[in-house]
Amino acid sequence: MKHFKTLSAYLEYLELPRPEHPMFSVFSAMGQGFLPCPKDSSPPITNDCYSISFKKIVRGDLTYGRTKYDFTNGALFFIAPRQVIQWDNSVVFEQKGFSITFHEDFLKGSELAHQIKKYGFFSYSANEALHLSPKEENQLESIVESIDIEYRNNQDEFSKDIILSQLTTLLKYANRFYERQFIHRKELNNDLLERFNQHLDAFFDSGQLEEKGIPSIEEIADRLLVSQRYLSDTLKKETGKTSTEHLQFYLIDEAKNILLNPKKTISEVAYDLGFEYPSYFSRLFKKREGISPTEYREKYKMN
Repeated sequence: MKHFKTLSAYLEYLELPRPEHPMFSVFSAMGQGFLPCPKDSSPPITNDCYSISFKKIVRGDLTYGRTKYDFTNGALFFIAPRQVIQWDNSVVFEQKGFSITFHEDFLKGSELAHQIKKYGFFSYSANEALHLSPKEENQLESIVESIDIEYRNNQDEFSKDIILSQLTTLLKYANRFYERQFIHRKELNNDLLERFNQHLDAFFDSGQLEEKGIPSIEEIADRLLVSQRYLSDTLKKETGKTSTEHLQFYLIDEAKNILLNPKKTISEVAYDLGFEYPSYFSRLFKKREGISPTEYREKYKMN
């Protein structure tokens, strides 16, 4: 798989104009004008850059992360360094929108270098891209225009700080808009929680637990065709609990049923539930229930 260490090499590969700054590039066509179009197709590639793009595709599927996404309706999406992307000649790139690409080293020494890791949307799969309302588009357009003006001015000692400040504002707005999307997609989020629980039911009923052990959140997310970060953020927003907490609650509920069988030892119950170490099971149970598995068995044992 081809990897690009510099922004210039990455843009050259895409057949896009060279950047004005060696580590930062902006292409904007929110109003008049047109965006330059990248090359027709690409096998899987990676690079050391962050990308923020809006309405870059009008037809076709871009493979990004684990899934394909149809961008016909337009969307804002984010790509972090070393994430895999690819597309073929069925994709038609739109001439309107914007694209901001910057090398991860551009952030070094700035507050944003630490803040950017807190923005979960850089870990989302493409099918979880942000869909903007017209009002939200206008808000981002004004920020991108300011970035573009500063980018194309004769750059001086203040330019980088100004661009970083505006970029920080853009990401804060994107974070706000994602919060709105989580709320508006409540029905879809409920469906995700239901599918999460259904997957666990199927996993336990199939007997895979004894063979494979407790499934990881990443494995569950893969089966649900979402990213691990998006799954946890969605469940947290909907229920107040992360995906890991939901998995733990599921395991504890299963444990309660098994513990009522007096013929099984606590260690056997732990192994039945896929725990490699019974002591970890006992600590988790006590943390969630306030009493140990043994105390629970004594309290609720059948007479």
